[in-house]
Amino acid sequence: MNHSSRAMSLIQRQVLNQRSRPIRMPCDVFINHRGIDTKRTVTSLLYDHLSWLNLRPFLDNKNMKPGDKLFEKIDAAIRDCKVGVTVFSPRYCESYFCLHELALLMESKKKIVPLFCDIKPSELRVLDTGSIPEMGVKRFKAALEEAKFTVGVTFDSVNGNWSDAVTSVADMVIDSLMEVQEEEQLRRRSTGISFPDVAQASPIVKQY
Repeated sequence: MNHSSRAMSLIQRQVLNQRSRPIRMPCDVFINHRGIDTKRTVTSLLYDHLSWLNLRPFLDNKNMKPGDKLFEKIDAAIRDCKVGVTVFSPRYCESYFCLHELALLMESKKKIVPLFCDIKPSELRVLDTGSIPEMGVKRFKAALEEAKFTVGVTFDSVNGNWSDAVTSVADMVIDSLMEVQEEEQLRRRSTGISFPDVAQASPIVKQY
């Protein structure tokens, strides 16, 4: 089954699982990235592709508006999302914001789909310049180590195909979303507690 068919299956299941008063989530997929490296390329392509699949991705320049409080908006999106896509790139680890988002994704126990863009997992390391408190450095290092050993997608922007990379990541995202939904359905059956369904506010499934 290709990723379009699986996305359709996922959304159909979400529609069937809607409650009379559904809880709308801010996003299904949080995209963690270093804008200077990837915002105009793979990150934007991935956002558009996930949106085309009727999912709700979160990307700062797409979902935030003037007046929003940066950490408040982003932290809330991370805590409420189902899956995180982390786009690692050469200057990723230079950004406090990138590392903070990654750490919060890990601490929130979100499923992560790493995309290693023009960088190997072994090359990722926290730069301790003295500007980050010691506890923050430890927090970032722990999150980075966990991400480095998570199965993901490796992409070379010089020789690779952007479409192939985006499709591979989307496939992994859909798999992860379906796993999350199945886990929540099991918890509902065992506890009787209702959990929000992934992208339950999505309208009619796009025709493929």
